[in-house]
Amino acid sequence: MYLIRQALGSLAGSIMFTTYALYYVQGLGLTPLQLVLVDTALEVACLLFEVPTGVVADSYGRRLSVITGTFVMAGAYLLEGAIPFWGGAVTFFWALVLAEVVRGIGWTFISGAEEAWVTDEVGADQVGELHLQVGQWERLMGLVGIPISVVLANVALHLPFLAGGVIYVGMGIFGLMRMGETTFVPRPRESASAFAGMRETLVEGIGAVRGRPLLMALLAATVIAGAASEGFDRLWEAHYLITFGLADLLPVTPATGFGILAVVSALLAIGVAAWARRYLDLTAEHRVRRTLLIAAGLRVGALVLFAAAPSIWMAVCGGLVYYLVGAIYHPAYRSWVNQQIDSGTRATVLSVVGQADALGQAAGGPVVGWVGTRFSLRAALMLAAVFLAPLVGLYAKRVEKKADI
Repeated sequence: MYLIRQALGSLAGSIMFTTYALYYVQGLGLTPLQLVLVDTALEVACLLFEVPTGVVADSYGRRLSVITGTFVMAGAYLLEGAIPFWGGAVTFFWALVLAEVVRGIGWTFISGAEEAWVTDEVGADQVGELHLQVGQWERLMGLVGIPISVVLANVALHLPFLAGGVIYVGMGIFGLMRMGETTFVPRPRESASAFAGMRETLVEGIGAVRGRPLLMALLAATVIAGAASEGFDRLWEAHYLITFGLADLLPVTPATGFGILAVVSALLAIGVAAWARRYLDLTAEHRVRRTLLIAAGLRVGALVLFAAAPSIWMAVCGGLVYYLVGAIYHPAYRSWVNQQIDSGTRATVLSVVGQADALGQAAGGPVVGWVGTRFSLRAALMLAAVFLAPLVGLYAKRVEKKADI
C-alpha cells in the first residue's frame, strides 16, 4: 500500500511540477519574490498545523489522518489548476496563496502520520531499506509523468494541476478501500477529554525531542536545510528562464526543455538510488552520519556552482549534482530520524521535525525571494548556499561523537 501511494504521488507530482514554473512565471506572471512567498504561505500552514495533526494521528489513527490529508491535497491541486477560470475576483497571486495554504494543511495530515504508519507496520529496522526501494519506484513513476506534463502544458499550462488533483482523488478513494492499520494502539491517556488526551500526547512527544541531544541536533539540521532549500526549490527554473534566457536558447518549447531535463535527472537519480540501496548500510549509525556529512558538503558546493555558473551548461551540472545527492541524503536522514523515536509518539515527533522544516523555509524563503527580486537570482541562490553551509559543521560534530549524551 505504501509503495502504491508513493508511486501514485510521484506520478501526480511529476505531472504537476515538471512544468509548474512555466505556469507560475509565464501563465500567472509571478515575480521571484512572489514565487517564494507562495511557498512561504505553504510552509506557514505546515508550521501551524504539523503538530496538531500529528497528535490527531497518534490519538485517533494514522490511517484516518493520511486519507483525510489526501483528499484535502486533492482539493488544493484542483483549486490551483482552476485559477485561470477565477476571472477578476482575486489576483492570481492571492488565489495561488489560498491553494497553497490548503495544500499545506493537507500535507500536515499526511507527513508524520504516513511515516509513523509504515514504520510501525514494517518495523523500524526495515524502514530504511523500504525508503530506498520507494525512492526507485518514485523515480520510475516520475519518468512516466514527465511526458504527460509536457503534453498537457503545451495544450494549457494549468492542465497538469487538474490532472494531479484527479490522481489524488483516486489515491484517497483507494486508501478508503484498501489501506489497513494492524499495529496502531491509541495513546493511553488519564483524562477522558479528547483534547486533554491530545495535549498529553503532544507534551510527551515534545519531551521526547528535548530529552535527546541527537534529535535536537537533527531538528537544527532540519531548520537549516529548510531555509536553504527555498532558494533552489522555488527559483531554479526561474534561474534558467530569466538568467540564461532558456526560452531563446532551445529549439523546442520551454515545457519540452524542462521535460527533457527532468527525464535526464530522473534516469540519473534511479541509478544513484540503486547504488545507494546496494551499498549504503542505513542500519550502521556511524556510516549514516558520515554519509550525511559528505552529502551536505557536496550539496553546498553544487549550489554555489549552480548560482555562479557562467554558462547554462555549468549551471545544469551544479543543479544535477545538488539534486542527485539528495537521492542519498533524504533516505539516510529519514531513516536516522525514525530509528530514534518511540512508536507511541512517532507521528507527533515526526510532525515536530516537519514543523522545524516549515520554520526554516518560512524564515529563509522571503529573504531569499527579496534578494532575488531586489538584486538577482544569482545572489538569491548564493544566499541559499550560505544558509546551507552550517549544516556541514553540524554533521561534522555529530560524526566526531561516539555516543549521544
